[in-house]
Amino acid sequence: MPPTPPPVHDYIIVGAGSAGCVLAHRLSADPKVRVLLLEAGPNDSHPFLHMPAAAGKLRGRGMTWDDTTAPQPPLAGRTLRWPHGKVLGGSSAIDAMCYTRGAPADYDDWAAHGAEGWAWRDVLPWFRHAEGNGRGRDPLHGSDGPLTVSDLRHVDPHTRRFIEAGQQAGLPANADFNGPDPHGVGLYQVTQRDGARCSAATAYLDRATRARPNLTIVTGARVNRVTFEHGRANGVVYASARGAFHQPATREVLLCGGAVNSPQLLMLSGIGPALALRRHGLPVVHDAPDVGRNLQDALGIRIALPSDCPPRHRRMREAAIAWNYFVRGRRGAGTSNGFEAGGFFRSPLAGDDRADIQFHFAPAQLDAHDPRSFDAGCSLRACVLRPRSRGDVRLTGNRISDRPRIDPGYLSDPAGFDLRMLVECARIARTILAQAAFDGIRNAPLPPGDAASDDELAAFVRDQAESVLRAAGTCRMGTDDQAVVDPQLRVRGVAGLRVVDASVIPTLPGGDLNAPVVMLAERAAALILQA
Repeated sequence: MPPTPPPVHDYIIVGAGSAGCVLAHRLSADPKVRVLLLEAGPNDSHPFLHMPAAAGKLRGRGMTWDDTTAPQPPLAGRTLRWPHGKVLGGSSAIDAMCYTRGAPADYDDWAAHGAEGWAWRDVLPWFRHAEGNGRGRDPLHGSDGPLTVSDLRHVDPHTRRFIEAGQQAGLPANADFNGPDPHGVGLYQVTQRDGARCSAATAYLDRATRARPNLTIVTGARVNRVTFEHGRANGVVYASARGAFHQPATREVLLCGGAVNSPQLLMLSGIGPALALRRHGLPVVHDAPDVGRNLQDALGIRIALPSDCPPRHRRMREAAIAWNYFVRGRRGAGTSNGFEAGGFFRSPLAGDDRADIQFHFAPAQLDAHDPRSFDAGCSLRACVLRPRSRGDVRLTGNRISDRPRIDPGYLSDPAGFDLRMLVECARIARTILAQAAFDGIRNAPLPPGDAASDDELAAFVRDQAESVLRAAGTCRMGTDDQAVVDPQLRVRGVAGLRVVDASVIPTLPGGDLNAPVVMLAERAAALILQA
């Protein structure tokens, strides 16, 4: 018998992270539209994906892309870990759930640099459309969107100390970092629903959506390349446990792999710098030199206050946390997002009235080798919100299994601004932790030592700075000839292909990335349906 031809879909979505889940939900709402969602990782059934405090327990379970950067000479030659989600929900299934958007001026900057239609007045309705905030609706917030945003159910006493210390250091209290002004310290609102994580998969791929007959979700599906006919994307080639397939798409292919995987897949499909493609034996469909360029990521510096809690006591505490969460109905520290509090600060280096430093306070000590893992103690991380350094993502081979070379170019901006900003980050973090609220908690001098000079703080930064995992920009949108996608997120030079994820963001917004990516995908879905 001849082989059964694959079913035909109108849209193929590659990657079920935050953007892919939004698109799958919105596009398949029309029963006449056939949608295929392909995800390289597994489904989101593991209970630790839904317990907010358990993200660090997922190491080694095949739910992350465990990438590392190229050695970074300005950071003492270190390679930095870049884990990102490889599961339904993507990084929203493993992140700290902090719901922040950045400043309105961040989006006005997008529009001013060619991302027409993405100014603050354009994107605010889509933030509100996505948001289901438990505090209710107001001019800046939505209350009935799929993405549930909640106040924390559990707040550790150390977290209260941080908020008090921040005020002692001169920062105002702030109850809403997405309100009129984000400056100050306070508790984060989090993407949680009834004490459980509300990932993009939970929010947008609910039971009813997954049961739609016109939506097919395939996990464990590794897309090798996009295929073209007469300059138009007409499908993808992917492999799964069932074999290898060429899957046709009658309308569009939508790449939602993120700032690393989307440019890699574009280049493997023949869209990228022509010389580099030919060097790897790849045919050139469209010469697009800027695919993979403009890579941005935020660096942070962490000050830890360790505890002398014995390991046996920590194990007993973990058992009690699990009991309260799973048996007593999502109570206690199991509902903690890890970074319970934080804030925004305008440093002396700020060029305008926007905050340029963000804090994340954890009532635990972060594992130096895995920022998702926690130990006894507490930690304060301060990060640069708008770094000026740029890097790139480059192919290392012509197969999807050849992980690309990731070079963020940390601290490479010619004027040295990013290093000066990180010194400011270390300085303000030390100032907060030195306040009276932490008396009795500090049992050693604050790193890198008492009365540290600027040079000592700079050396501390080079030795200890960490990625805060906000990779973006490698498929930049704009109207200039170098832009990879246009403001409708269509890949320039071909038809029937869009990129919808953090890679299209021209410049980092001043906050965590999940909320902006969900907003971006909500607006992209409307653009696609209008087309």
